[in-house]
Amino acid sequence: MSESAWQASENSHNSFVHLSQLRLRDFRNYARLDARFTPGLHLFLGNNAQGKTNILEAIYLLATLRSFRGAGGAQMIRHGEAGYFVAGHVLAQSEHEIKLFWSKNKRKLSLNERPVRKLSEFFGIFRGVVFCSEDINLIKGPSAARRRFLDFVLSQTVSGYLSLLQRYTHALRSRNSLLKQRTIDHATLESYTAELVAAGTSIIKERRKMLPGFVPLVSRAYQRISGDAELFELSYAPSIKADFAQTLAQSKAREQALRTTLVGPHRDDLQMNLNGKPASHFSSEGQKRSIAIALKMAQAEYFAFVHGTPPTLLIDDVMGELDVRRRAAFLPLLRGVHSSHGQAFMTCTEENWPAELSRQVHRWHVKNGTLSPG
Repeated sequence: MSESAWQASENSHNSFVHLSQLRLRDFRNYARLDARFTPGLHLFLGNNAQGKTNILEAIYLLATLRSFRGAGGAQMIRHGEAGYFVAGHVLAQSEHEIKLFWSKNKRKLSLNERPVRKLSEFFGIFRGVVFCSEDINLIKGPSAARRRFLDFVLSQTVSGYLSLLQRYTHALRSRNSLLKQRTIDHATLESYTAELVAAGTSIIKERRKMLPGFVPLVSRAYQRISGDAELFELSYAPSIKADFAQTLAQSKAREQALRTTLVGPHRDDLQMNLNGKPASHFSSEGQKRSIAIALKMAQAEYFAFVHGTPPTLLIDDVMGELDVRRRAAFLPLLRGVHSSHGQAFMTCTEENWPAELSRQVHRWHVKNGTLSPG
């Protein structure tokens, strides 16, 4: 993370945010877990399939209400149980209690013992950035993965962006539903088109506005990881090149033939080039992994810069996948957790944990769904 972003965090001692308590009931392989955490780096050690990643997943769920593994609610329920419960106590300028219950027939989300009615009121209480093997899909996966990444960063840094997305998604689904009908109600279609254009134009504007500040962070992060040996370029690739309403009108015949909305922010992408060529096709697996890590490092730095406090870092067994050079580039981010009064949670096996951080780490042992300090 750059000195400017960390300086902003270090100068805001009263703006620290960290998870002080985590409670799980019937979540994954945990029948019951009650753990307390301090600021700093927490290392979860254990063999594979013991429940290390499940803890990170629960913490990320408290921050984003979704699994970074792409799992649905039913997949996170302990075998044989009806539902799961995840709760966290967050210390910031004020204290916050987040509680989440999920079952097939009932879902409850509360903040400070009050039901959450609007997600916009919830997001931002506790921010997390996850580093995991699935991140490589940001480079080799479909454009939808990159849009989700872009939208998540904006939802966490721009007030009202989440509401814009919800408006656009509702208009898009309604519009596509009309286009699929044998007889189209053109008046209703025009109404949804107007809403689509209004929300979509604002989304494109916010995406364009964000990239000039975000792209340099990604480029610098990749340079640190690659040792300045390669040139990585990131750019916004919108599907709308001119006026949104005009472009929609021009695609009217094709839309009615294919019965779906063909242009708009839902078709945008992030273009990633390495040494002038598309990274998805012309980079090695190691280079793709380096790009993914650079994107997440930039995300953490961007959050710290915008909010003045670093996000909680969740690092799922990344060290074991890195060579010496890439690992060395990653370590300053972890050391910065201490100087900024931040918090990070990392999973490792005994063989690949970062011994370079041995003096600064809180060690925990995970075995068969139990967590013990030491």
